[in-house]
Amino acid sequence: MQELVIEPGRAARHYWADLWRYRELFYFLAWRDLLVRYKQTVVGVSWAVIRPLVTMVVLTVVFGTFAKLTAAVPYPLLVFCGVLPWQFFSTAVSDCGNSLITNASLLSKVYFARMAVPASSVITSVVDLLVSGLLLAALMAWYQFWPGPRVVFVPVFIFLLSAASFSVGLWIAALMVQYRDFRFIVPFIVQFGLYISPVGFSSDAVPAQWRLFYSLNPMVGVIDGFRWALLGGTTAFHWSGFLLSTMTTVLLLVTGVRYFRATERTFADVI
Repeated sequence: MQELVIEPGRAARHYWADLWRYRELFYFLAWRDLLVRYKQTVVGVSWAVIRPLVTMVVLTVVFGTFAKLTAAVPYPLLVFCGVLPWQFFSTAVSDCGNSLITNASLLSKVYFARMAVPASSVITSVVDLLVSGLLLAALMAWYQFWPGPRVVFVPVFIFLLSAASFSVGLWIAALMVQYRDFRFIVPFIVQFGLYISPVGFSSDAVPAQWRLFYSLNPMVGVIDGFRWALLGGTTAFHWSGFLLSTMTTVLLLVTGVRYFRATERTFADVI
């Protein structure tokens, strides 16, 4: 009877090639997550519209009506352009964080590049973003506001948004395997992040002396970029803050990949 031994050293040397070689598994996991999310639901894909719509209404009332904040564009439109990337980020981070625990049986039975599991969770959020974008188009038509030529940069900010979500999700996914208490911390982080990110307000509302520190939040540059691309010159775009947010994303991604790779070999044993 032959015995199959998987050597960590050999797997490590071919890790990135294996990640590409198992791309079919990546597609399968992403498709499965989509089916699980919307199968046997009452309103199905409409959840991708209802969630950001309700969030937009609440934040518009809180910041536009009670706090009396104003904008050069209709305030619901300003808020919705911030809600879309934030909804993507919060969903992707939560799904990435839980992805290894959810797929524990798969991790303990077969070798593959484990990074495919949290990465596939980001794809489902991309689909949600595209569906929610239809509501944004309807909202723009309602207010008779149309994006200008800067809209061509939207894919760039979607890429940065995916990178920011994946980088934070990698950290949480690896930490959650070792410390299950993180499943209680993640909802708090997501809820707290909503109020320190420019979702319900413009970054212009932040005092200038705090703006660079505030821009350490990777979602600041992404949300400001979305508004700049979709709403044109009616919203401010601070290049220094955008570059700082991008640098934070790159730092989180590099360190997240290194930490994930360092702890990956123990996942099957610990989980």
